[in-house]
Amino acid sequence: MLDASSIIDFEEIDRYESAVNAYLNLQMDADRFMSMRLQQGVYGQRQEGVHMVRCKIPGGEMTGEQLKAIGDTMESVTDHPLAHVTTRQDIQLHYVPVAQTPKALKLLAQAGITTREACNNTIRNITMAPLSGLCPGEIVDITPFKDATVHYLLRHPLTQYMPRKYKISFSSCASDTAQGMMHDIGVVPVSRDGQFGFKVLAGGGLGHKPYEAIVAEEFLEEHLLIPTIEALISLHHKYSDRTKRAKSRSKFLVVRFGVDGFLEKYREEVKKIRESYAGPVPHGAWNAHPGNCICGTGAPRKITAQKQEGLFIVPVSLPIGDMTAKQMRGIAQLLKIHNLDRIRTTQDQNLIIPDVPLDKTGPILSGLKELGLGLPQTGDDVVACPGTTTCRLGITGSRKAATRITGGIADLKIRISGCQNGCAQPEMADIGIYGQGKRLFGRLIPHYQMYFGGDGRTGYGIAIKGPEVPVARTEQAVARVEEAYLETRNENESFYFWTRRMGKDYFSELLADLVAVKEEDIPSVLHDLDDEGDFKVLQLGGGECAGSAHNPATANFSEAAYERTCRNSLIYQRQFESALECNQSLTRLVGQALLFVTGHKQPLTDDLDEIAALLSKTQPDLSTRLSRISESQKQLAQTFDAPGFTVFCTLVDKWMDDAARLAMKLDPQLDLTMSMTEKVLTTAWVEARLVTLDKDSLEANAEQARQELGHLTKGDELHLLVSSNELAQGLVSVLSKEGQRILGMEPEGHKYLLKIQKNEAA
Repeated sequence: MLDASSIIDFEEIDRYESAVNAYLNLQMDADRFMSMRLQQGVYGQRQEGVHMVRCKIPGGEMTGEQLKAIGDTMESVTDHPLAHVTTRQDIQLHYVPVAQTPKALKLLAQAGITTREACNNTIRNITMAPLSGLCPGEIVDITPFKDATVHYLLRHPLTQYMPRKYKISFSSCASDTAQGMMHDIGVVPVSRDGQFGFKVLAGGGLGHKPYEAIVAEEFLEEHLLIPTIEALISLHHKYSDRTKRAKSRSKFLVVRFGVDGFLEKYREEVKKIRESYAGPVPHGAWNAHPGNCICGTGAPRKITAQKQEGLFIVPVSLPIGDMTAKQMRGIAQLLKIHNLDRIRTTQDQNLIIPDVPLDKTGPILSGLKELGLGLPQTGDDVVACPGTTTCRLGITGSRKAATRITGGIADLKIRISGCQNGCAQPEMADIGIYGQGKRLFGRLIPHYQMYFGGDGRTGYGIAIKGPEVPVARTEQAVARVEEAYLETRNENESFYFWTRRMGKDYFSELLADLVAVKEEDIPSVLHDLDDEGDFKVLQLGGGECAGSAHNPATANFSEAAYERTCRNSLIYQRQFESALECNQSLTRLVGQALLFVTGHKQPLTDDLDEIAALLSKTQPDLSTRLSRISESQKQLAQTFDAPGFTVFCTLVDKWMDDAARLAMKLDPQLDLTMSMTEKVLTTAWVEARLVTLDKDSLEANAEQARQELGHLTKGDELHLLVSSNELAQGLVSVLSKEGQRILGMEPEGHKYLLKIQKNEAA
C-alpha cells in the first residue's frame, strides 16, 4: 500500500485554510478560490454554501482505520449521513460547509488520506484492478507500479494546469479488468517470448463521444513505464485544446492528429523524456507460471479464494455506493477483531475485504449483517452517479432510478448517469443509461439515452448506442431487454456477444413503443422520478468537473517548470545539447506568458528577441534580461562551456521567478508559486559524474560505485542515485569506511542522491 507520507502535505492544507478565511472575509474572489479548492479536492454542489470533499484512494487500497477516519470526519463536518464510493475508487463526503473543509482535510490527512488533485485539471485518482496482488492468474502484482506513479505525478509540474482532467488505470493481468480501453492511459501487464513488460493504451474516454484507446506500446520493459506515462501526459499538456473545453480531453488528440500522427508525436516526446527521466523505477515480481484467473468482469460477487493459500476475498455490497459513518466504523472494528487490516474500494462502488481465512468468513458475514450489509445479490449490480441530488451538471435523478432498476435474474451490470458526462460509465455496462432532456409537443421531457453490451476488458468494446426512452418508461425498457436476452440467447452466450449478434436495429424495434410519445401521453412522461413539478434542466453556471477556467499564463509557467526539471536532469546526465534546448523552451514559454498578462493578443511569437522587444515598452528590466539570455543562448549553442552554462541557468531561473512574481502582481488571480524554482543549480551539478544504481543488493551497488570511482581522479565528485534510503545509508557506511569522502545525501524525487568526493585510490 502507498506510503501516506509521500502524498500528505499539511503545509498545503494550512495555505488552503488561509484561502478559505480570505474568501469568507471577501478578500479573495470566487474564481481564484475555486481554483485553489479544486486543487485540494473540494468540489461545488448544486446547493449553495456546501461542498463535496473527495478522498483519493489510489488503487482503492486503504486500511480499516482509514475507513473509520472517513466516517469520523464525515460526522465531524457535515450532517449528511452518507459517504459515497465512486467508479474511480474515491470516497466522497457531501454537504460540507466551506468553513468546515479545512478541518475535513486535516482530519483525513492525519489518517493518511489525501484529497490533493482529486478535482480540477489534474491526474485524477489512479484506479487499479480490484484483485491486484490477489488473483492466481496475474503475471505481476501491479501495486508497486501504481504506487510509484501516484507518488511521481502528484504535484508534478505537468499536472498542475492541464487542459482537462486525465485518467489512468492499472491492470494486473492481460484481461485488463481495470478497463484501460476507456482511460487516457491504461497499463496492462503482458508476457512475450518469455519476457515480461507492459502494453500501454492511450487516448480512451467516455462521455457523449466515447472513444476506445489506441495501443501506444505493444510491449514495454518495466523500467520504461513511468517515462512513457509522462510522455503521454506531456502530449496532453502541449497539444490538447485549452479554449474549447468540450474538446480538451486527450481522446480528441487522436481524432485531431489521427492514430499515426498521434503516435508520431508520442515517439518524439518519449525519446526526449527517456533521456531526461530521473524518477522512480519500480520493479515487480513477475510470475512465469500463473494459475487460473479469477477476475471475471472485475470485482468478485461472491466469496473467492485468492492466490495466497488459505485466504479468501469477501465482497461487500453497498447500495449505490453509499455507507453511513456507523457502517464504516463497524467494518473497521470487524477487521480489527479478526486481525485483518486491508480493505479496497472497487469500480462497481462496492468494497472487498482480502486476506480472510476460511474459518473467519462466517463471522465476517455475520458482522456485516448486523451493519445492514452483506454479499452482492443477484440483480443488485447497479451503479449510479449522484445526478441531480448534488451535481451541478445533473439532468436526471440517477440515484432515484437506481433504486428502481435492477439487473434481474440475469444479474446484468446496470450503470446510470444523470448526464452525458457518464461518470457512472454507462458505455461500459451491460445496460447503461444517461440522462438528458428532449422537447416533445412544446414540453421538456426527461429521457435516458440507452447503451447495450459494453465491456472495457481486452477483446471487448464500447456499448452499442440504443434509443432514447422517457425516464418514466426506462425501468420497463431495461426489464424488456433482460427478458429478450433470457429468451433468445444461445447456450452460455454472454450479454455482450448477444448484443453483437442481435445488432443495433434490434433494440430500436424492441423498444419502439416505449420510445414513441403521443401528445396524449405527455402527462405520464412529464416528470422525473418522484418529482411532482415540471421537468427542468437547471442552468447552474456549469459544473466544476471540467476544472477551473484556463489562463494561458498558468499553463505556460507550468510547462516551463517542467522544462526546467528536464533541463536539470539532463545536466546531471551531461546531455548539455538537450539541456540547452530545454532552456530555450523555458524562456520562450515564460516570455509568452508575460506577453499575455501584459495585454498582448495571441497568437504570440516564438522568437525570444521579438518577445523581448514587445516587452521593452512595459517591462524594460525583464526585457533587457531576456535579450541577454537570448544572446547567451546563441553563444552557448556555438561554443558550449559547462561551468558557464551552470551560471547561465541560475540567471534564467532567477529571471523566471521574477517574471512569475510580476505576473501575479499584474493578475491577482494567478497563483504561480508551484512553478517557481525548487532547486538552485551549482557548478558541481555540471562537473560531477552522475550514475544511477539500480541493483537490488547493497553489495552489488557498492561494487558498481567502486568501479565508477576507479574512473575518477582524487578530488573528483561522483553523484549516485539509489532507489531507497536504506541502500543510500548502506553505501555511506561502506564507502566512508573505504576512505571516500561523503559530501551529503538528499532526496531526489523518489530516489536518494549520494554525493561522494574521491579521496583515495579505488
